[in-house]
Amino acid sequence: MPPLVTLPASPAVHRRDLPVLLATLLAVLAWDASGLDLAVMRLLGDAGGFPLRQAWWTRSLLHDGGRGLGWMLLALLAFDAWRPLLAGPSRAERCRWLAVTLAAALLVPGLKRISRTSCPWDLAEFGAQAATPVLHVSHWAWGVFDGGAGHCFPSGHAAGAFCFLSGYFLLRAHRPRLARVWLAGTLLAGVLFGLAQTLRGAHYPSHTLWSAWLCAALCVAAQRSATASAADSTSGAIALPISTIDATRSGS
Repeated sequence: MPPLVTLPASPAVHRRDLPVLLATLLAVLAWDASGLDLAVMRLLGDAGGFPLRQAWWTRSLLHDGGRGLGWMLLALLAFDAWRPLLAGPSRAERCRWLAVTLAAALLVPGLKRISRTSCPWDLAEFGAQAATPVLHVSHWAWGVFDGGAGHCFPSGHAAGAFCFLSGYFLLRAHRPRLARVWLAGTLLAGVLFGLAQTLRGAHYPSHTLWSAWLCAALCVAAQRSATASAADSTSGAIALPISTIDATRSGS
């Protein structure tokens, strides 16, 4: 019997997405449960504040410069979606993952707007002056306010790098080597951005970890949705012998 035309199997890397996402979630939750956020900040600051808050490399280079780099990269991806720079993904794929990038970039700031967690540099322990003392309260202590202005959880600046995890998902099926380089660069940038903000006293380490996980979770959800949509669109296709397809083509 002639072989049948079948759909290509999903890459194995796609099947690893959910286990990796769940494993990293457990790691982030373990960090939260450890209570190390405040301990780390006490190593970096004291009643006089955070010495590296206004340092050139933490503020100007990694914060202000990192923000500018993110905007330039986003503009580059938008141009690539309009006029592809490299062969590989289709224009539809590029547009889809550009939309995911934008969604990830907006997700964390949206969560920050409803967060009641204040930044470390707002705490009375680190020299902040406020009408009422601001105390450390875990972001898991829902309904318990720390006395500050809030709107500090998760880390928006780190998300400005981690939102580009979408590029890995875009490239991995077409250019695996470039996808791995993109992934490594994105993770490195996110870690550096988050570290700079932690050293400045702007965010606890957990804020960076959650930004990374949320951006990754959004990308995995988008990947699974796209895979399901592709499967649905081909589920009604009829498998035909290859010889039948060849005969049809030759007669056309």
